Amino acid sequence: MSERPTIAFEPFSEDHQAFRRSVRAFCEGELFPHAKAWDDAGAFPLELFKRFGELGYFGIRHEPADGGSGLDFWYVVAYAEELARSGNSGLNMAMLVQGEAATPVIGELGTEEQRREFLSPALLGEKVAALAVSEPDAGSDVAAIRTSARRVGGDYVVNGSKTWITNGARAHFLTLLVRTGEPGPKGLSLLLFPTDARGYEVSRVLEKVGNPSSDTALLFFEECRVPARCLLGEENEGFRYLMANFQGERLVAAVEAVATMQLVLEDALRYAGERTVFGSPLARMQVWRHRLADHLTSLEAARWLTYRACDLFARGVPALREISMAKLHACELAQRVAYDCMQLFGGMGYVLETPVARAWRDLRMTTIAGGTSEIMREIVAREAGL
Repeated sequence: MSERPTIAFEPFSEDHQAFRRSVRAFCEGELFPHAKAWDDAGAFPLELFKRFGELGYFGIRHEPADGGSGLDFWYVVAYAEELARSGNSGLNMAMLVQGEAATPVIGELGTEEQRREFLSPALLGEKVAALAVSEPDAGSDVAAIRTSARRVGGDYVVNGSKTWITNGARAHFLTLLVRTGEPGPKGLSLLLFPTDARGYEVSRVLEKVGNPSSDTALLFFEECRVPARCLLGEENEGFRYLMANFQGERLVAAVEAVATMQLVLEDALRYAGERTVFGSPLARMQVWRHRLADHLTSLEAARWLTYRACDLFARGVPALREISMAKLHACELAQRVAYDCMQLFGGMGYVLETPVARAWRDLRMTTIAGGTSEIMREIVAREAGL
């Protein structure tokens, strides 16, 4: 695929592009050669968290005082786009949760003590972080969660369970949503929960359809005591904090989906030019020429819808509608693109040694995690006044 031409709105400066090249070299040189092996093993090496921390990838948009780089959101976009070149979606998901889901809210709300104890070690990769929200009976309906935290003296006592928690089995701490008050969204709070608390248990690591190298855990809490100083922000304001935090997470998911689409299409275009069927390359067959042309067009539309949302988010402009549209469109489209590209590869597209097969498998998660497509549609409809 040819390079995009320069246009009036170019979000990436030469500094952004230099950073992009360094991330690409890291992903292609240190990660991609091991991508299939880590999937087969069901885990990637724990020390990769420290490696990402050393490279500054977790702290891109965090304050230097906390160990971050204090850079703008377009560096995060470049990082997420190039991270797709690792060839291992489970690794990507784990690292993006660490840097873009579990920790931004700590940078926004954390006290100096909380940032020193939890945020700074996470940005360095010395502590693994997880965002613990979903429960067996409360996934998309966040306001229905039941895991409780009651105040007892100088502690909160936590009881309940969480599931589908990325990094859950390895986490040193959780950014944990709990119920501290009345039913509904107004009774929720965020706690920074150390996983060495007595009564805490990783019940099991869930076996998933895709992303096998990422641990996704079922967690239990039984009379777990954590100090009241672990309350993040104000009590009973957790739902509001979480909804704001979701915006960056969902936007990065859209960026990653677009980047994966591009790589899958690059592979398909290359294969279509090399593979000969009935005496002609696949690229000369109209059915594939036109299908690929449609997908290339859709890819550009998804990219610029996502960049529009990124631009608003980077400038601090409310963008709930645009971010929800970007996640909905990019993640739904990525699955269709991967499906067709897998079909183009024929039998080779169905073996896991081929990147397109792993991409097709792993992309299925994108319309579920971080807010389902159905929830994105509901948000868009509500924002349109329906």
